[in-house]
Amino acid sequence: MTGDPVGGQAAVDQLLEVLDLSRTGPSAFRGMSPKVGPQRVFGGQVAGQALVAAGRTVDPQRLVHSLHGYFVRPGDGAEPIDYEVENIRDGRSFSVRRSVAYQHGKPIFFMSASFHRPEDGLDHQAPQPPDVPPPDAVPTMVERLARYPERLGVWAVIPRPMDVRYVGEPGLVAPGDRPADPYQRVWIRADGKLPDDPLLHACVLTYASDLTLLDSVLSVHGEVWGPGGVIGASLDHALWFHRPFRADEWFLYDCWSPSAAGGRGLATGRMFTRDGRHIASAVQEGLVRRVGG
Repeated sequence: MTGDPVGGQAAVDQLLEVLDLSRTGPSAFRGMSPKVGPQRVFGGQVAGQALVAAGRTVDPQRLVHSLHGYFVRPGDGAEPIDYEVENIRDGRSFSVRRSVAYQHGKPIFFMSASFHRPEDGLDHQAPQPPDVPPPDAVPTMVERLARYPERLGVWAVIPRPMDVRYVGEPGLVAPGDRPADPYQRVWIRADGKLPDDPLLHACVLTYASDLTLLDSVLSVHGEVWGPGGVIGASLDHALWFHRPFRADEWFLYDCWSPSAAGGRGLATGRMFTRDGRHIASAVQEGLVRRVGG
């Protein structure tokens, strides 16, 4: 239980509906956005849908191991999104696809994704995850932001299928209330039960990977989003999947920003299960501008 009126299984089920694309051709699909939400389509949604489209053209025995995407135009949440998938290659062990999202006849996002037939090989990971409080000991976002009702905005009413719990202060608090921290650690999981389909879990993780990553750029400076702070947008996004996982079980998103300059910030993160397995890595560059700048 999260105590969140727009979270829980109902929000997860709505996300599953959003990710359940309709097929409009042999390699063409159509996706919709949530009925209640911001005017601009959330980047993690379009990335997740693009991965669904690509994955539906690949042998299900081959699992996605990496994706690289570019956000080229803002998406309109009131309009459907059409996805076209190009089969780049089907080899003996790997399949590569290019998935492009269109609205109004123009691309808004494109992704290259690679799928791999599971096989045995060398296995190591380093370094170990940081020592942080467990998710049950960390306040929910609703609890953290209860003292900032004026800053909640659309976040207070849109469905939130992911339970997101910052170990430190998030970028939605008031200006001056966020201590500078070079690291940002967030516990995340789907706020309900997901089916067992590995592709679906990868798509939900892709969705989640865009929720908080860019905020680690602001964390370095103790900055916040919105009035008195910074506005931003994802420019590109890369994600590598290392080991099996379930997106409806807690994972720690350990993020930091190696550089910010010229109105852009680079963020990177590692995802760990509660028992310390490194399941995925992400890198993103985003636009970060002072409000009014």
